[in-house]
Amino acid sequence: MKPFVSVVLPIYKEELFIEKCILSVLAQDYPKDRLELIFVDGMSPDRTREIIQEYASKYSFIHLLDNPQRIVPFALNKGIKFSKGDVIIRLDGHCDYPTNYISILVKYLFDLDADNVGGVWCTLPAKDTTECHAIAIGSSHPFGVGGSEHKIGSKDIKRTDTVPFGCYRREVFDRIGFFDEDLIRNQDDEFNARLINHGGKIFIIPELVINYTSRDSMQKMRKMYYQYGLFKPLVNRKLGAPATIRQFFPGLFVTGLVLGGLLSCFSKTICCIYLSVVALYLLIGIVIGVRKAFSHHKPALVWYMPYTFFNIHISYGIGYLTGLYKVLFNKRFEVQVNR
Repeated sequence: MKPFVSVVLPIYKEELFIEKCILSVLAQDYPKDRLELIFVDGMSPDRTREIIQEYASKYSFIHLLDNPQRIVPFALNKGIKFSKGDVIIRLDGHCDYPTNYISILVKYLFDLDADNVGGVWCTLPAKDTTECHAIAIGSSHPFGVGGSEHKIGSKDIKRTDTVPFGCYRREVFDRIGFFDEDLIRNQDDEFNARLINHGGKIFIIPELVINYTSRDSMQKMRKMYYQYGLFKPLVNRKLGAPATIRQFFPGLFVTGLVLGGLLSCFSKTICCIYLSVVALYLLIGIVIGVRKAFSHHKPALVWYMPYTFFNIHISYGIGYLTGLYKVLFNKRFEVQVNR
């Protein structure tokens, strides 16, 4: 008999996407009598709850729970504690999934003797505009997000440090606890790093591709990356060490821009080096923009890509430095997360 699977989705204001997500889960080839779908909603003011309730009235395995805190780790923990599955899969309401998504994850979870497995993102633009295409490209390009394999892609099944929307053995939560409720962002990263520190194994499964819709404006993208950076130092403090090396580069980038600009006022040599590095950065962004302009048939990507990369790196870097200040001086992390 196949393991019983509990799918937990923390959601808030997903009216435009939630039905597509539900339909992609209903289309799964995994036996429905071995499946439950648990939505944990942050009291959405739009039609998100209404849409879920319509489907819950038709399918007894669909449940809707309340998350008045409107914070993802609260939702995840509430859903996991409510669930009865041998396997826990965390999904996102802003995505849709291939029909074999659950069955393949469960297969590899046990075949690989893993503690967590997950697929890769195919990052899609929210709208057919140059800005949205630039955001989608920047959020899935190595120059934008470094070596994050689930964002930039992977060719082979391999051990990794984190995966999106993990598929966990239930016993993992008994062994290492639940998601850290202090972490509005990066709770997956902290949990997976904690899992590895306890001897757990995480694998990325590249044949499973998740269609993920990126933010629909530069402002929303900046806010997201700022929050990613902001909570990284708190994650590091909780773990006792950095989870990855790539997280440092945006903070160093921002520091270099500021210090380099200041020192350039006092030294022509430093000024030449500084301008050369900035020019190289812009050139890389423009070259990527030219390539993407041809492949996406959007000429404005030539200048939009360096602008997008700059926004990603600056937002994350400022967030990281702010988070570092808060950790060093024991300041509170208070921020609202609304998509």
